[in-house]
Amino acid sequence: MTTTKHEKGLIVIQLSGGNDYLNTVVPYGDGRYYDSRPKVHIPQDKVIPLNDEIGFNPSMGPMKRLWDEGKVAVINGIGYENPNRSHFRSMDIWHTAEPEAIGTEGWLGRAVREMDPQGENVLTAVNFGRGLPRALGCPGVSVASVGDLETYGLFPDIEDEELRMFTLEAFARMYGNVVGRDPVMSLLSKTGQDAYVGADILRTAPAQYSSNVEYRTDSLSQNVKSIAQVFLADLGTKVYYTQHGSFDTHSGELPTHAQLWDDVAGAVGSLMDDLKEHGREDDAAVLIFSEFGRRIRDNGTGSDHGSGGAAFLIGGAVNGGLYGEYPSLAEAEQLNGDLRSNNDFRSTYSPILEKWFGLDPDPIVNGQFEHLDLFRA
Repeated sequence: MTTTKHEKGLIVIQLSGGNDYLNTVVPYGDGRYYDSRPKVHIPQDKVIPLNDEIGFNPSMGPMKRLWDEGKVAVINGIGYENPNRSHFRSMDIWHTAEPEAIGTEGWLGRAVREMDPQGENVLTAVNFGRGLPRALGCPGVSVASVGDLETYGLFPDIEDEELRMFTLEAFARMYGNVVGRDPVMSLLSKTGQDAYVGADILRTAPAQYSSNVEYRTDSLSQNVKSIAQVFLADLGTKVYYTQHGSFDTHSGELPTHAQLWDDVAGAVGSLMDDLKEHGREDDAAVLIFSEFGRRIRDNGTGSDHGSGGAAFLIGGAVNGGLYGEYPSLAEAEQLNGDLRSNNDFRSTYSPILEKWFGLDPDPIVNGQFEHLDLFRA
């Protein structure tokens, strides 16, 4: 199963809860930002400038270092028409690339099906965390969900190795191929076999890993370290997914948001250092997104659900810079008190699918969209 060919990988970090765009990519050169946010704002002298108008949150130091190296693309004003302020519905739209109807398949699940139509590698996509993100859900596509890579496997809590092997053999017989099974049992059999095979392969990744990079102890950094271990083990994995949050900062936003971005920037900085140490920084692209931004005006201690946001694409092969106009804060340009998104999220998905993975993006994102020039030639 292990290959000598280095695969390109997409690493997705979902900022769950609705990241506050205005306090992430801060329009510190626009006085209307401070007028609208008398309490919940980033002081001008604390912003990390990208230019004379906008800059990063002060907790994003490692991201600024990567920006200076030309490895960070900032996608401004990202979203979709007719924004929805429900966490569940908005995230569902991002996951399925279907704003007008209820999608049944995740965009990354469809991509994995195109990359591995016969399901030959049960580790083409791996989720690091509990559950299965809708973005990866697709009939016929197996996805491993890893809580802790160090202990991941079938029945890892059974300390007696002879008893564990007996239990594994029973599991294999239970989920083995049996002629004449009904479709439900056949699906369970296939799922069980995939889990059995995938667990055995993933268990090899930590033992192969060696690095001088010290990751932090927070949960996101540890998930990202696991991603690095699997990525560097060359197991044929192409899509890696993890989540962090909650970014639902209705109250106490300033300290909470600062800590969340300290976690994200620290984890991404360590990951890119790790990949660079191994000569693999050009083989990975890191996509960071959230389901929506927050309202323009603060509520005194936090900010409420809004629209318009920022996404980030990071990597050695990424064409770094600013993409799209920062949405206007002028009252006449607002959308009922929200930033008006001016950059369809599928314009970011499409070049990732086409330029990075060599896939036809249109059937995966449900239409044709402008392609942002996110990758170096």
